[in-house]
Amino acid sequence: MSGWNGLGLNLGNLSRLSNARSRSISPENFSGEKGQGALATEGTGANCARDLGPGWKISPSVRIEAGQTFTLADIDGPGVIQQIWMTPTGNFRFSILRIYWDDSEEPAVECPIGDFFACGWNRYAQVSSLAVCVNPGSAFNCYWSMPFRRKCRMTVTNIADEAMVLYYQINYALTEVPEDEAYFHAQFRRTNPLPYGDVYTILDGVQGQGHFVGTYMAWGVNNSGWWGEGEIKFYMDGDEHPTICGTGTEDYFCGSYNFENRDTKQYQEFTTPYAGLPQVIRPDGVYQSQTRFGLYRWHITDPIRFESDLRVTIQALGWRAGGKYLPLQDDIASVAYWYQTLPGAAFPAFPERDYLEII
Repeated sequence: MSGWNGLGLNLGNLSRLSNARSRSISPENFSGEKGQGALATEGTGANCARDLGPGWKISPSVRIEAGQTFTLADIDGPGVIQQIWMTPTGNFRFSILRIYWDDSEEPAVECPIGDFFACGWNRYAQVSSLAVCVNPGSAFNCYWSMPFRRKCRMTVTNIADEAMVLYYQINYALTEVPEDEAYFHAQFRRTNPLPYGDVYTILDGVQGQGHFVGTYMAWGVNNSGWWGEGEIKFYMDGDEHPTICGTGTEDYFCGSYNFENRDTKQYQEFTTPYAGLPQVIRPDGVYQSQTRFGLYRWHITDPIRFESDLRVTIQALGWRAGGKYLPLQDDIASVAYWYQTLPGAAFPAFPERDYLEII
């Protein structure tokens, strides 16, 4: 038996034994310690359970006040985060998830909750993929494997003006971590509007060895006409010109021909294990005047390997008169997901709330 090999279970090896120890953190067991669940005597459900007593859903959630940072998890390793479930109230863009590995003071994950879970427009959209699932009514699920050697610290910061309520559960295992396991990272960016003629940067400044595993984009279109002619480009290990260059935005997200349903003449939402367009927000004829899209692409079977550095960009490109390309000035936000060795480079300064706001 081994600790690690039994963690990556599928139907082919579901019967394999492992020495890993299963643990779970939630408001009913803040520490995740063995045998310490369902012991709360106070919490958000205490009044509802006043006739039942301890063990009867006393502490199913937490209240995070405006401006407060709440520590979801503080785990001593070695171990691996296997699944995160949460359902927040309030503005998804104003709840900021951060994850710190080992003794680092810099986050390796820094994203609004909605964007991290591929739901960036502060509206529910069904997502059915291997890495992320979003289920009714606002159930965010993450299945990215996140190994750590010494420590995992996970926080949520509420930057809204109102308190939020958060239900959450973090399922993990305490187990040995092989030397060749890298650390999970996720970085949020937003540019609104993209300056004319500029490319949008999904990721830059990465230093170390690793592999890129996914992109989520919340793309707001500010022009009429088709908006997805732009190419995605991956510059790795000192590239002046990209080693990997896509052929169009919808092509990168595993669609084709404008994501159009030829029968309905409309954009067609879809969600699959590795790629999707799960969200199309259409104009309502009054104040919701722009079309907005949520797209994801997971490089689970085709990770993009780099040895020393990585930069990822995508063009915002439409059409203008005369059959010419039109550089677009769109509202674009993204999350890049990758694994790499530590220490990594510090992230760019996180945007202020007014710049984060969905308007």
